[in-house]
Amino acid sequence: MYISSSEDSPNQSPSLFGTSNFDSSSSAQQDTEKSVREHMLKIIRKKPKLFLGLPKSFWWIINFLAQDCRCVALHVIITLFKLKNNDSFARMSEQFEMARSTIRLAFEKNVATLSTYFQNCIYLPPLAHIKKNLPLAFKIRYFNVQCIIDCFEIQIEKARDPDKQAGTWSQYKSCNTMKYLIGCTPAGYIAFLSKGYGGRTSDKAITEKSNFIDVIPLNAVVMADRGFKEIESLLSVKNAKLLRPPSVYANKKMTKQEVLETKVIASLRVHVERVIRRVREFHMLKPHAVVNSKHIKYLDDLVIIACGLINLQNPIIKDC
Repeated sequence: MYISSSEDSPNQSPSLFGTSNFDSSSSAQQDTEKSVREHMLKIIRKKPKLFLGLPKSFWWIINFLAQDCRCVALHVIITLFKLKNNDSFARMSEQFEMARSTIRLAFEKNVATLSTYFQNCIYLPPLAHIKKNLPLAFKIRYFNVQCIIDCFEIQIEKARDPDKQAGTWSQYKSCNTMKYLIGCTPAGYIAFLSKGYGGRTSDKAITEKSNFIDVIPLNAVVMADRGFKEIESLLSVKNAKLLRPPSVYANKKMTKQEVLETKVIASLRVHVERVIRRVREFHMLKPHAVVNSKHIKYLDDLVIIACGLINLQNPIIKDC
């Protein structure tokens, strides 16, 4: 068994459960034993993407927010940690050695501030930039596609109000949800995000109520799945084209060309699904996270923060 001597460095790494130094000297213990919070921040600082969703090269953003937005750096970390891991405030109280009420207030106070900042990371790039970063699979036939859209849902607690229950009920998910329209470039950059709507709202209604039509430029080409076939009339205002798989009819067999086109579009549309999978890496935004009723009012801001962080991460498509 290894027993440390007085010659060992006083800065040796501590164990999570205490020090590994068996020296009975109190001064040695004070040098080697660190608080749980210090240890927690150390491992977060080492792997911020794993614990916060923030790439290591963008760690400076935490200090920037602390200075520019007058936030406490530790509170910014706590907010991102809650979004990424969805730990309870009780567990976080132990992890960060802070009162549970302080943890909760830090989270609730900083969500809107962080959302305002990360909203700037979500925008539709110019067409020239989109084409410059176009994945190889798009370059042959679908080089004009500027945006791929889809909707995703997040389960929430069942509301007590019957009207809210009905409005958030999702027939597709068989539970109460908030539903978001998301759009990304062919390279996987999140270019659009709507606010949340009740799970009962149709894809067409969300597209119409959100400002998506205002965001896309004239003559844009938008790719989507069959569920968005009714938005063609909305896109016509901008003379935009909807690119989607051919419709399927009960008494009509698809031609070989239609089958091939369906497969190709499906293989390209998967890029937006990969983006949504990244959103799901934030545990508060998992499909069946069952967001607490007290936190539903923060959900729009949390989705914006997650999408902003995703745009700072490595590209979804590597062959751009």
